[in-house]
Formats: sequence, structure tokens, C-alpha cells
Amino acid sequence: MTIRAAADGSALGNPGPAGWAWYVDDGCWAAGGWKHATNNQGELMAVLQLFRATAHLDDDLLILCDSQYVINCVTKWMSGWKRKGWRKADGKPVMNVELLKEIDEALVGRTYRFEWVKGHANHPLNEAADARARAASEAFQRGRPVPAGPGWHRDGEADAASPIVAWTPDADAVAPAAEAPSLFSFDDQPEDPAAVFVEVTARLTPAQHERLLDAASRRGMSVEQALAELV
Repeated sequence: MTIRAAADGSALGNPGPAGWAWYVDDGCWAAGGWKHATNNQGELMAVLQLFRATAHLDDDLLILCDSQYVINCVTKWMSGWKRKGWRKADGKPVMNVELLKEIDEALVGRTYRFEWVKGHANHPLNEAADARARAASEAFQRGRPVPAGPGWHRDGEADAASPIVAWTPDADAVAPAAEAPSLFSFDDQPEDPAAVFVEVTARLTPAQHERLLDAASRRGMSVEQALAELV
């Protein structure tokens, strides 16, 4: 049997109050978050928590994500980074390395595959995971209890113990410029510590705004970062 689940992350401000969530159905989901993290960290954590929550099962796992960054990290880049001592091609440390190391351990012996789904396009599972991740981020923003969900539960089987993942984001892991890949390429982007930021106001048609939101969502970045990448 294949478990079909969505995993998603949310960050208000990216970075900012952040949440993660995985979702199978209304009786089987979990969510959490932090006071300050990024979209990518949220979605990576959602994937990790899903692997941990289903570790007691033999079922195949189909993970639906709207972040190609997260999918490519796990399915394309992670093995190469691992061979290089968790460093990128330019020798710089890999972002979110502790989360990636935990995912690398969690998927050992598992049969799984990822499927990209377009964010905010009325995909039922993705929308459900997105809503719960955002609710967690908003709870951290407002200082309210986080709706954590029932965890792993399916009729006819014992409930799984809640997985414990001790990772928390640190100051070096939440810099959005280093975190987010380009809108047009997933290659590593050079860092410019001397960059000076200028505030720009853009007027977009509703259709242009929707396309920009979709592009930013696919890359796990904010709209501001997406606009910056265009130039």
C-alpha cells in the first residue's frame, strides 16, 4: 500500500514566524514550527517529520511538495553534498545541513518518491498541508498555542508515538538571500555580503501578481525575493 501525503512549510516574512505540516487526511496530520525560520526549513521539517511518523510502517511513501528546492535537495543534490562532506560545489557549507542529515538517516530502508504539485492551485492535500503550516506560523506570530494535529493515525492500526526531532534553526540558517535558489536556476548563487538594498514599488496586473506568487511559492521564497531575482 502507498501512503499519499503532502508536506509544506510557511514563513511569515521568510524568514519569520514559521510552521511546518504534513497531511494525509483530517484524522492523520501533524504540524509545528518556530518563532523564526524559513519556508524551506519548514518544508524540510515537514518531510522529516513525515518520515519519522511512518517509520514503523512498511508502506511505500508518496510525498507531495510544492517546493522544487526541497525535492531536489533530497532526490538530486543530497548524495553529492554528502560525498563532499556536506559542502557545495564552491566549497561553501550546505544550507540547512542538520535537517538534511536527519532526513538522510530517516529515509534509509524506505521506499519513497516525491511528486511536485503547484502551490495555491486547489490541490486538496497541498492546500490542507499549507493551511496547517500557515496556522502554525500564525500561532507563533501571535504567541498562541500551535494546532499540532492528531499525529499519525489510521483506522485498524495502533497510533504511532509522536516523533521527536530536536532541530531548531540558528541565526546562520535563516538568511533568505543564501537560502533561496534563483527563479530560473537551481545552481548555487554567489553571495554578496556588501549588497545594499533599495526599496522599490512595483505595479502589477492581477495576472502578473498571480504568476509572481506561483513562481515564488515553487521556489520557497518570498515575493520580495522573487522580484529581486528578476533583476
